[in-house]
Amino acid sequence: MTPRRKRGRSLRAWLVLFTTVTLAVVCAAMALTTVLVQRAHLLDELDQRVRDAAERSQGGARYRAGSAEDLSFLSEQGQPAGTVAARLADGRVTAAEVVTEDGHRTTLTATQRAALSGLTEDGTLHTRTIPGLGTYRVTAVSGHGAPVLAGLPTAAVQETIHRLIVTETVIAGAGLAVAGCVSAMVIRRRLRPLGRVAATAVEVARAPLDRGDVTGLTRVPARDTDPATEAGQVGAALNHLIDRMESALSGRQRTEERMRRFLADAGHELRTPLASIAGYAELMDRGAARIDPGQAWRRVSAQSARMAGLVEDLLLLARLDEGRPLEALEVNLATLVAEAVWDARAAGTDHDWQLALRLDEPATVTGDPARLTQVVANLLANARAHTPPGTRITVTLEATRAGCVIRVTDEGPGIPPALLPTVFERFTRADTSRTRTPGKGGGSGLGLSIAAAITQAHGGRIDVESEPGRTEFTVVLPHAADLR
Repeated sequence: MTPRRKRGRSLRAWLVLFTTVTLAVVCAAMALTTVLVQRAHLLDELDQRVRDAAERSQGGARYRAGSAEDLSFLSEQGQPAGTVAARLADGRVTAAEVVTEDGHRTTLTATQRAALSGLTEDGTLHTRTIPGLGTYRVTAVSGHGAPVLAGLPTAAVQETIHRLIVTETVIAGAGLAVAGCVSAMVIRRRLRPLGRVAATAVEVARAPLDRGDVTGLTRVPARDTDPATEAGQVGAALNHLIDRMESALSGRQRTEERMRRFLADAGHELRTPLASIAGYAELMDRGAARIDPGQAWRRVSAQSARMAGLVEDLLLLARLDEGRPLEALEVNLATLVAEAVWDARAAGTDHDWQLALRLDEPATVTGDPARLTQVVANLLANARAHTPPGTRITVTLEATRAGCVIRVTDEGPGIPPALLPTVFERFTRADTSRTRTPGKGGGSGLGLSIAAAITQAHGGRIDVESEPGRTEFTVVLPHAADLR
C-alpha cells in the first residue's frame, strides 16, 4: 500500500505544482505587461514635461537680455525642482545649472556638462546620466532665440515603477499562495474518485480468480461512475470490464464443470460395457460349466457394439466441436425424412407414426446426408424411447421461402421443466421422469446433443417445447441457396 500512496501523493503534488507554476507564469506575464505599459505611460508624461520645460527655457532665454551664458530664466516660477537647463553654442554646453529642492540654482561642473554635450538641437528626447544628479530625460531645441537644453530627472518614474513592482509581487505572491491552497483542495477532492477506483481495482486483483465461484466481485460505487466526468468514465469503464471478466470467468467455470461431468459420464458409460466384457471373458477363461459360450460371445459382442457406438458418438461430437467441415451435397429433406420415419416405424411397431409434408417450396438443403439422417433418427429414437406404447408421434416437414422446418411431436408425458434448459447438453437423461417401454436399453444421453451439434454445423437451430401430453422438437435449416 505504501508505494501506491506515494504515487497518489506524487500525482497530487505534480498537479498542484503544475497549476501553481501556470498561475505564476500568468501572474508574471500580467505583471510584466502592467509594468511595461505603466512605464511607457509615465515616460510619455515625463517626455512631455521635458518638452514643456525646453519651450519655457527657450522663451525665457529669448526675452531676457544677457550673455550667451545667462540662465536666469531658471528663476522663473514653474520650473520644477531637479530641472536642468543649459545654453548651447555649436553643440557645446556653454553654461548649465540645475534647480535644487529649495528653489535655488546650482551650476553644473565640467564633468556634468560633458554628459550633456553632443545633443542635436532638433527636439529629440535622450536619456543621459549626469554624475551626481542621476538619470535624466533631456532635449535640445533651437529656434528664434538662442539654443537651449532642458531636462528632468527620471527618479520619480523609476520610484513609481519600483513601487508598482513591489506591490504586484506582494499581491501575486499572496494570490499564488491562496490559489495553490485552493488548487490543492480542489485537486485532492477531484482525485478522490480515482482513488476509490484504484482501490476497487486492487480489491478485484486480489480476488482468487483462478479458482472457486467467481461472482460478486467488487464494483466501483455508483457515485464514481458519472459519465460527465473523466473519473466517472474511468469508473464506468472499470465496472464494465469487471462485468465482462466475471461473465467470462463464470462461463469458464461452467465449461469446466460440464467438462468434468462429461468426462465422469463418459467414463461411467465406458466402464459398464468394459466390466461386462471383462466379466464374461473371465468366466469363459475359467471354463465355467453354467456359461453358454455362444450366449457369452453374443453378450460380449453386444457390449462391444455399445461401447463402439459410444466412442463413435464422442468422436463425432469432438469433430463437430473442432469445426471440421461436413459434406456439402444437395439433400432432399422430403425423401430423407420419409425414409427415417419408415425406419422408425419398423423399429417401433408399438407406436402410432404419422408423417405430414407441407411443401410450398422444394425441400432442398445443402449438407451431409448421413448426418442429417442421424439428426432425424435421433429425434425419432428419443420420442420412441421416452413415450409409452401406442403413443402417437407425428413428423412434419415444412418448406417455405424462409427455410425448411422439421417438427417431431409426440403425445407422451413431456419433459420435466427443470430438465428443459439442459436437454441438449451431453449425457442428459430423463430416465427417472419419463416412461420407458419395457425391454428398451438405456441411452447414453448423447442423442439430442449430437442432433443439436449437427444442426448448428449446418447453419440451423433446434428448439424444444414440452408440456404434459405434448413434446415438440423443431429443427430449422436454411435452403440450399442460402448456403452458397
